[in-house]
Amino acid sequence: MTEKKARKRANPQDYMPEAEEVARELSKAGSMDDFFGKEGIFARLFANTLEQMLEEELTDQLGYEPYEVKGRNSGNSRNGHYSKKVRTSEGDTRIQVPRDRNGDYEPKVLRKYASNTNELEEKIIGLYAKGMSTRDIQDTLHDLYGVEISAQAISTITDKVWSLVEAWQSRPLAAIYPFVFLDAIHLKLRREGKIENTAVYVVLGVDLEGHRDILGHWIGDGAEGANFWLSVVTDLQARGVEDILIACVDGLTGFKEAIQSVFPLTQIQRCVIHQIRHSLKYVSWKDRKAFAASLRAIYQAPTLEQAEANLRHLAEDWAGKYAIAVKSWENNWEDLTTFFAYPAEIRRIIYTTNSVEGYHRQLRKVIKTKSSFPAPEAARKLLYLATMDITRKWTAPIRDWALVLNQLVIRFEDRIPI
Repeated sequence: MTEKKARKRANPQDYMPEAEEVARELSKAGSMDDFFGKEGIFARLFANTLEQMLEEELTDQLGYEPYEVKGRNSGNSRNGHYSKKVRTSEGDTRIQVPRDRNGDYEPKVLRKYASNTNELEEKIIGLYAKGMSTRDIQDTLHDLYGVEISAQAISTITDKVWSLVEAWQSRPLAAIYPFVFLDAIHLKLRREGKIENTAVYVVLGVDLEGHRDILGHWIGDGAEGANFWLSVVTDLQARGVEDILIACVDGLTGFKEAIQSVFPLTQIQRCVIHQIRHSLKYVSWKDRKAFAASLRAIYQAPTLEQAEANLRHLAEDWAGKYAIAVKSWENNWEDLTTFFAYPAEIRRIIYTTNSVEGYHRQLRKVIKTKSSFPAPEAARKLLYLATMDITRKWTAPIRDWALVLNQLVIRFEDRIPI
């Protein structure tokens, strides 16, 4: 081979499919199988491209082009090909992998694609996980790849995630969770021809290593209460949870009774921040600043005794004008003050459900693009994909976890294995 031909062969553009070839192949397609099937266009074009990339990779390793004179007596040479299956969207396609006589060549390109070659499918699922609509995904793929894909094809691809959703929702959990946070996020869901504002209840757990994890999503059925929460807690127990030390909740109806029927030793901490927001709804704007200052004196008190004294001051100053706001603190006092039994490091964690609310803020960025979901399965599918994207960053334990764990072991020495 001449030097001119060798230089031409080394050009990476030469092993990419020509635009005319791609257009010619696409024009032959008559069904989705022609695109994504075992013998589909993308499988064949990808295989052809990959084979040529492997040839160039071997050339780089040997240091000479096929049939070049300098390859003679070089100590190593090409030695034919072997067939290998590579996974595509709907099956396996075979490619021809070159080999050298000494057996030194190990295809780096092939390792990259060995487990999954369907980049397009991954792109579709990734875009869907970001909350993009089917139309937006279609437009994006057309702009990036020049590929026309129907809404049904996109739905078929994202439906492959459903088995992962079910496996995740039923996966085994840790035996002990020092802290569990429960809260709800709302979305629009179509049911029986009507669009309803529906609550999706979320459980976030912190394990003995201090790592956070979302334990599941439960879509409300409009009849939430003790029976609903009992089914959620029973589900956690069935998946391996044996004990929860402290459960932090947003005043969820029926939750306390449900969790203590399954985990009778669990302490309940009602979210103080939610309680503040709730009580301020009953206070006029002109008095809110002063009323909030009185509340701050309660939940920032150094001891429970001082907090109780400040609650009495609140009642003396405001009960005559805002009886409902004051009464809500008195009625929920036991669950609002659990955190006073613990040092500052634990108080900071449990007095509010901010941990799960931060997660909800990220979910809302994804679901805000959806005017409504056609079915609960569609909502769970998107929530799962968004959760995988969010939680992959949760690699570090909670701040000062070693100190927190020491405090927990002292207070729950008979319930935490050492």
